[in-house]
Amino acid sequence: MVKSDGQHSRVTHDASEATLTLEELTARVGLSVRTLRFYTSRGLVPPPVRRGRSGYYSAIHVARIELVLELQSHGFTLSAIERYVAGIPEDATPEDISLARTMLAPWQSDLPVEMDREQLETRAGRALSSEDLATLQALGVLRGRGSSYLVASNQLAIGVRLLELDFPREVAAAAAAVYQEHGEQMAKELYEVINDKLAPLYDDAAQSDHFREVMERLKPLSVGGLVSAYEAAVARAARSPRQK
Repeated sequence: MVKSDGQHSRVTHDASEATLTLEELTARVGLSVRTLRFYTSRGLVPPPVRRGRSGYYSAIHVARIELVLELQSHGFTLSAIERYVAGIPEDATPEDISLARTMLAPWQSDLPVEMDREQLETRAGRALSSEDLATLQALGVLRGRGSSYLVASNQLAIGVRLLELDFPREVAAAAAAVYQEHGEQMAKELYEVINDKLAPLYDDAAQSDHFREVMERLKPLSVGGLVSAYEAAVARAARSPRQK
């Protein structure tokens, strides 16, 4: 169970769940003791379950460490990892975290870069009005963070070109609403398919190397399948007469 504790979340466990010693955990996940303690100090990994003077670790520790390592492999900065981990539901189980990690990793390739207004305009190659910024935000290219911006740098040039083509902000906002609605529904349904139909075929799916390899092989096919389905749907829509 995860409980709020100030800036970070902390996870409490039934002592019967704790099965790994510090040495066993670090050997299993390939981390040094120093690195593990650093992750714990940053709230990325919960503290061990104490039995007297000894600390023990459970499946939730393994799942969260593997999530952190996955995010690192995709180039996330420490601050980005902290933000991601902070968004994990408080009642997430090791299985939830493992499935989310294997499913969501392909979508995290364009990491946000934090910029102030001057840096953003320098990267964009032009001054940006308040209307421009609102349109870029509606397009999903950036979002505000205090006095700075988190920018999807790989998409910034596309967004700026759309500004130059006088792309209307209201259309960007309407499109964003479509992406949000259908993206959430797709993620929910895909999660249910994996959780209900695939995971039960494996013993202890969250810890199964076989299951993990299946998911790793499935990820690029899932992305390709989504793109193909979208392209086919757009082509069908383009062939259909417009309703007046």
